[in-house]
Amino acid sequence: MTGSDAAADAEGYAGLRIERARELARRHGWASVRVLEPGAMMTMDHRAGRLNLAVRDGVVERSWEG
Repeated sequence: MTGSDAAADAEGYAGLRIERARELARRHGWASVRVLEPGAMMTMDHRAGRLNLAVRDGVVERSWEG
């Protein structure tokens, strides 16, 4: 997924349980999903087609492309 559609979709996962977010991401065509728990180390490389999910207690707090 790329372009403005990806940016709009990438921000729509907050509040979902992680299992549901992953399921929707697959349906929406994301090539990969990276789950980031609080305090997790993450690389700063940008990858088109990757959805990042910041998760706390099994719930997505923030989502973005890259």
